[in-house]
Amino acid sequence: MPPISLTEPTGRYLSFEEREEIALLRAKQVGVREIGRRIGRDPGTISRELRRNAATRSGKQEYRALVAQWKAQQAAKRPKLAKLATNERLRDYVQERLEGSVTGADGTVVAGPVTTDWKGRNKPHRADRRWARAWSPEQISHRLKVDFPDDGSMRISHEAIYQSLFIQGRGALKRELVTCLRTGRALRQPRARAQNRPQGHVTADVVFSQRPAEAADRAAPGHWEGDLIIGTGRSAIGTIVERSSRSTLLVHLPRLEGYGEIPSVKNGPALGGYGAVAMNEALIGSMTKLPEQLRKTLTWDRGKELSAHAQFALETGTKVFFADPRSPWQRPTNENTNGLLRQYFPKGTDLSRWSAEDLEAVALALNNRPRKSLAWKTPAEVFEEQLHSLQQPGVATTD
Repeated sequence: MPPISLTEPTGRYLSFEEREEIALLRAKQVGVREIGRRIGRDPGTISRELRRNAATRSGKQEYRALVAQWKAQQAAKRPKLAKLATNERLRDYVQERLEGSVTGADGTVVAGPVTTDWKGRNKPHRADRRWARAWSPEQISHRLKVDFPDDGSMRISHEAIYQSLFIQGRGALKRELVTCLRTGRALRQPRARAQNRPQGHVTADVVFSQRPAEAADRAAPGHWEGDLIIGTGRSAIGTIVERSSRSTLLVHLPRLEGYGEIPSVKNGPALGGYGAVAMNEALIGSMTKLPEQLRKTLTWDRGKELSAHAQFALETGTKVFFADPRSPWQRPTNENTNGLLRQYFPKGTDLSRWSAEDLEAVALALNNRPRKSLAWKTPAEVFEEQLHSLQQPGVATTD
């Protein structure tokens, strides 16, 4: 065996003397919490030490100070090869979830926009980005436990994936895969929030405070949040998200006939595609595809595109409520989803060029990403469970 160093480490790490004390107390059958109190360490530190550095040669775990010190030194050696560099199967899984193609429901690849070559810049700003499956590193890390429950080699932390992307010398993954992350950048930056102004179409009976208490409880399905994402040339895409399952529907809002040809008229029809009439028709078409029990309420921003909400409620049976001014946190699921969608539909691009089939493919990709809030299930899986529960005979539903 190589020589063991017994030099005093920093206070962050256990010393050899502390390991000797742990071994003696453990031999006396002293509990983990009591050992932690006696040597002045957190019980979690003691528990990890006993689990990681115990001797196993005898066929059972037995804690010895000298063996534990050697194991700790071996684990602390640097530099180490990145796990993604040594495990090809794991690397292929991670890369596929990051850069895999977006497909339609029939499995056909949807190409998305034509993009320029990646030049190594920190963040693509107001330009098209390649469409990809684009799971986040955290989603990948936790989904591995679901897909490979009995394979310990298929495990990696989200931090290790980030390091492989961003830190020079840890490049088991291609550097250009940073464009598959939602932000496309290495550093988080605060984003300015748009200020929503109250409009006359918001009456006292449809303000946020009047929304039923059931809508705030994510245990009850059928409550939705919605908004628009805006592109250049008055182009837009409607987004509606179910609060319980996080399932996303994208509403196609094509420009109307005569856009760009007929001069705009004050108080005339909005030809951009998301005027009140066009928005109502498109939103009704999307919502009426859902079972009646899964379209109870819709919480919207204060935009005038939904000023004809009374007609929408009459056609669909979905009661509309409007969030308070400058209060995006009252639609948290939709705000988060719109951030994810900006990876596919960046600001400063024309959103009218995408067909309904393109939007359906992007929604499918988003609905098949595992979510931390859903215990790493996908929105599609949870939504399917909701539909199945509605179809069971004798199951009571609430309107």
